Amino acid sequence: MVGGVSTSRCVRRILFATALSLLSCAAPLYAQEGSSVECTPSFPFKDSWWGADAAYSIPLPDGRSVWIFGDTLYGDRRVVERTEPRMVRNSIGISTCDDRSGWKVDYIIRRGDEGQPQDFFQAQHKNTWYWALDGFFYKNDLWVTLLCMRDSPKTTSAALGFATCGADLAKVSGLENDPQRWSVKFFPLVPNGIHAYPSATAVVDGEYVYIFALLESDSRPMLLTRIPLDGLDAPAERLQYLSKSGTWKSGLTPADAMPVMKHGNTEMTVRYHPLLEKWVAILNYPKLFSDKIVARIAPQLAGPWSKDKVIYRIPEMQKGHAGYDEDTFCYAAKEHPEFRKPGSILITYACNTMNVQKLTRDLNIYFPKVVRVPYP
Repeated sequence: MVGGVSTSRCVRRILFATALSLLSCAAPLYAQEGSSVECTPSFPFKDSWWGADAAYSIPLPDGRSVWIFGDTLYGDRRVVERTEPRMVRNSIGISTCDDRSGWKVDYIIRRGDEGQPQDFFQAQHKNTWYWALDGFFYKNDLWVTLLCMRDSPKTTSAALGFATCGADLAKVSGLENDPQRWSVKFFPLVPNGIHAYPSATAVVDGEYVYIFALLESDSRPMLLTRIPLDGLDAPAERLQYLSKSGTWKSGLTPADAMPVMKHGNTEMTVRYHPLLEKWVAILNYPKLFSDKIVARIAPQLAGPWSKDKVIYRIPEMQKGHAGYDEDTFCYAAKEHPEFRKPGSILITYACNTMNVQKLTRDLNIYFPKVVRVPYP
């Protein structure tokens, strides 16, 4: 129970992620500046896909973007049995935008040998699942960060019933094939028990991929890790962290790691902006049930990062707005640089409900919402 309302796993997932938060450079635009093609994403219900959250996008060199979705509703309609939505833990989408058809997205829910829906990124440990998060393209493969999750006893009415249990990397190969045939190989990254799991956002810079990790402590700072690109096939052995001394050390020792952001988020994006010649972080304000989406700016990935600048107030959480509902809460703010336009950036966020049965009645929630905002 949260606030006296029984919550499903789907809702508890979001509350847990937000509570923890209290706890490759951009590819070219699909449509170049000045083009008449409208490349603003939208996420219609189709292909048995009835909504999802997370919504990281990873541009591929051929102009497609791979979208990473979290808990995904599927079937011929939305279904909630008691307090459990019908869903898989993660899915993907493939989007394109060209002069002929404009914006298009196809959803892919992985199918088993007998056609049954299943997680696209399947858990490697018993009684766990993955929150698939950010990713990057390197050489011919797509790499995706995976946060391991497991059920945890609810010791109080406010407990969320989830706990983290490590982080892994997924290597996705065969991107020229039907996505149902994409090969996924899993690599351990950080074991259970460290309570700082590199996964929140990943960027390629120079000869490394840098992955931010939320430290699960009272202040919930962000730590910075990296892996040399030539060591991705052995990420646990090649992982490094930025220490308090300002040097890079092997492995990940949270007590010795430098907090590069005072407060972080389980989900966020950090992307480079050539126009600003700086890095920009986009995230929900790290406070439970906040309506603010904020930006932080830094000259380097290690900082110093600016203070939060509010760039958007989520209307669904504003009393008086047509979409307001007292049970609705919003989260999962991210930037998508491949859809930038001059003077603005494109961000997405998602909204969910504390009253899980409303998912079947309110089709205006639980899918990525898209908005353009001025440059921070």
